Amino acid sequence: MKAVVLDGYTLNPGDLSWAKLESLCDLTVYDRTGYDASSMTTIIERIQDAEIVLTNKTPIMAEAIRAATKLKYIGVLATGYNVVDVDVAKEQGVVITNIPTYGTDAVAQMAIALLLELCHHVGAHAEAVKQGEWTNNKDWCFWTHPLIELAGKNMGIVGLGRIGQTTAKIAQAFGMKVLAYDSMKLPELESQILQYVELDELLCKSDVICLHCPLFENTNGIINKDNISKMKTGVMIINNSRGPLIVEKDLAEALNNGKVGGAALDVVSSEPIKADNPLLQAKNCLITPHISWAPKEARQRLLDFAIDNIQMFIEGKPINVVNR
Repeated sequence: MKAVVLDGYTLNPGDLSWAKLESLCDLTVYDRTGYDASSMTTIIERIQDAEIVLTNKTPIMAEAIRAATKLKYIGVLATGYNVVDVDVAKEQGVVITNIPTYGTDAVAQMAIALLLELCHHVGAHAEAVKQGEWTNNKDWCFWTHPLIELAGKNMGIVGLGRIGQTTAKIAQAFGMKVLAYDSMKLPELESQILQYVELDELLCKSDVICLHCPLFENTNGIINKDNISKMKTGVMIINNSRGPLIVEKDLAEALNNGKVGGAALDVVSSEPIKADNPLLQAKNCLITPHISWAPKEARQRLLDFAIDNIQMFIEGKPINVVNR
């Protein structure tokens, strides 16, 4: 079967191997294809003869799906699959699969990395030393930002699924108490240091709020002006789940007026980030370029799962199908 990877560089910039996939298909890998409407002609050209298409963030919308008359399968190289027109694919008899679990540890680790950077500003202090500020300082040591100890503080986690649970374990190891908000409660997880609470209680009592929930209608914009007003002054907000969970102008305002003490984000509402995003100019705001999923170990698992998905599809027993 002829297969095309539309944006292979992000998953595999050269440190992984396509060999196993090549053994299953007549494979063409494009490093980059494009993400906007102007790329539609190129997308259609590249997939029009393919039976299998793999994409990470290159959109495959209705026009492209209908133009690709040989297309049988779209594999999304991620968990979220909003880059594909699911309804039109189903209408055309095209199977869509995703990768539901591959980066739990990596994403939780990144959430904690973002938090620790807010607490200690390791990068800024290391750069200050390189710039000579320690060598030329009149004091034995110095710090350019307030330093924060996490032990004894409350971490509020919105969304206690696999990633949220892993983040909670790390937070507990730091001596933090976890307050969790989730529509699906698992009583066996509760203890003296982990309790389920309602959202308002989490907002009021948390020193740190981590977002690990999916993007649904009821979570879209969950961090907004009204909810921020319920939070402790100086609260820290971590988001490496989905950008639209946050109303960015409201968070920027709260950072600039000091209501929110700091925010660390690996995702924003429109990616790649636009130059006019208000968070780029906000105080005490760290933004990384959507890399929580990107450790080599996690990317290898993703590729392995993607190959398993294709193997099972070829055998007529598709798994991880999102448009049955």
